[in-house]
Amino acid sequence: MNSAHVVVVGSSNTDMVVKSDRLPVPGETVTGGRFVIAPGGKGANQAVAAARLGATVTFVAKVGQDVFGDQAVEGYRAEGIHTDLILRDPQEATGVALILVDSKGENVISVASGANHALLPDDIQKVADTIRSAAVLMLQLETPAPTVKAAARLAADAGVAVILDPAPAPDGPLDADLLSCISYLTPNETEAQRLTGLPVVDEATACAAAEKLLAVGARSVILTLGAKGALVATPDGAELIPGHAVEARDSTAAGDAFNGGLAAALAQGLPLADAVRQANLVGALSVTRLGAQPSLPTAEELKQARKTTAMPRELL
Repeated sequence: MNSAHVVVVGSSNTDMVVKSDRLPVPGETVTGGRFVIAPGGKGANQAVAAARLGATVTFVAKVGQDVFGDQAVEGYRAEGIHTDLILRDPQEATGVALILVDSKGENVISVASGANHALLPDDIQKVADTIRSAAVLMLQLETPAPTVKAAARLAADAGVAVILDPAPAPDGPLDADLLSCISYLTPNETEAQRLTGLPVVDEATACAAAEKLLAVGARSVILTLGAKGALVATPDGAELIPGHAVEARDSTAAGDAFNGGLAAALAQGLPLADAVRQANLVGALSVTRLGAQPSLPTAEELKQARKTTAMPRELL
């Protein structure tokens, strides 16, 4: 097993972003926005985040036989990501996300999944040895549920740590068999509420939601709370790891930055609490910039940020 090898199974999209003063209401047109095309997709974002922080990353995904797919694969190679297991689908287009962002960094997103939904369990079986070789497997829910479960089961049976970012979250509980394979479940407030039916508005309600997720099978829950930080809950108790107050420009990839930072830290051997501290800082840095992958910090940028941040000495 490569001690710093992160395998990501997930989605690859092309993001088309419009940044305006405010988000339109239904039926309204808001003009004067800035338009950007950037690589995205939760799986791809997390793969890039981990790679920029020094992890060895293999990305398992499916894109179309189109220009967006060509650009995506070439971009991942430029990031140092192993792309040999990215499949090309001649029938489906590469996934596309349409993203509107306002001046406060809030966003709304609509996704045409395309080839992402053609990534199937049979594809996962063909890369089983690579998944078994990882220190950490990262998963999200932008590919079919049976595919996610197949990858999680392979990793769990091999003793590989599995991170599941349950986004986009279903309405209701996650599959119990899937949960049994997950080492770290990482919902945000909205996702935790959808999974549990409990409102998450502060630390106390976050604890209640995390306890419910533990009760239905999660081994540990890392519930992200934006600038407040992240609540780490295990059967032994819960701890709030403080976040960082920054001037947010775009929160599009904040969760992906957090998960990539968490995976890289765990793969590199950091204890869980310290890994979450790193993930909090990575997420905070990402929201200060526009775009998904363009916002993800490098290891050097993280090192510089730590110099002005209260971090444990061993992380400096």
